Amino acid sequence: MPVLFSDRPCPVFALLFVLAGSSSALADDRTALVNLINDYRQMPQQCQGKAFDAAGPLQAEARLDRAQISGGSDLLAALQATGYQPATVRVISLSGSVTLASVAKAVTERYCATVLDAQYTDIGVQQVGNSWHIVLARPLLQAGLPTWEDAGRAVLQAVNAARAKPQRCGTQPVDAAPALRWSDSLAQTALAHSRDMATHNYFSHTARDGSLAGQRATRAGYAWQLVGENIAAGQGSAKQVVDGWLSSPAHCFNVMNAEFSEMGAAYAVDPQSDAGIYWTQMFGTPQ
Repeated sequence: MPVLFSDRPCPVFALLFVLAGSSSALADDRTALVNLINDYRQMPQQCQGKAFDAAGPLQAEARLDRAQISGGSDLLAALQATGYQPATVRVISLSGSVTLASVAKAVTERYCATVLDAQYTDIGVQQVGNSWHIVLARPLLQAGLPTWEDAGRAVLQAVNAARAKPQRCGTQPVDAAPALRWSDSLAQTALAHSRDMATHNYFSHTARDGSLAGQRATRAGYAWQLVGENIAAGQGSAKQVVDGWLSSPAHCFNVMNAEFSEMGAAYAVDPQSDAGIYWTQMFGTPQ
């Protein structure tokens, strides 16, 4: 989820979920469905009488696309055969005379709670004739994760590599942007929020005390004229989390925003939480 704060007027970016629009340019129906599901997860939703916060984008995972999950085969064994070790997994199966539009309608209505569940980070889509399998999963965290600061600096390196060349955020081209500098204050702000989310098992830009990113940066002693925040949950590496942000238009705009000059990032882990690992990326431009 992305958020942007400024003490001066700034553009507001809105996301719109359109069930069947703008998909003709996508390579195939499977890619189109992943994009539609990610659009749906980008915004807070009402589902089966319950309010869901925006869950952030799912990362397309090729191993989930090719796992042999049909015919009553053992799901765990099928995923492990591809080299994917899941911490949690769910499969939505649809069959009959189904089109892309009807599949998207089904997963955002009948299966909305599953699709909006923030514990899932990866998605695979299989289509054989009129049968669809949508695989939602989160991988086991790998042993030997780097320290939060090393991982945060790896996020910075990946972000600067992205900013070094033009990108496409959704359908909108975005120019290259100057490299960001590491900020210890922003990193500590990011770490504190990641730890709070992990410890108390929630996923939101709004902390339990009601504070937002700008307030937390000020509290940490960062005097800012512009700040922004991306958060994510479940991703097991800096590369995976940055790839996910770049695949989400609103997060991508934060990553590529040329008005930012500094960044800090951190993760925190709690095995008892739903997502296991929580990431916060703080952007800033000091006064």
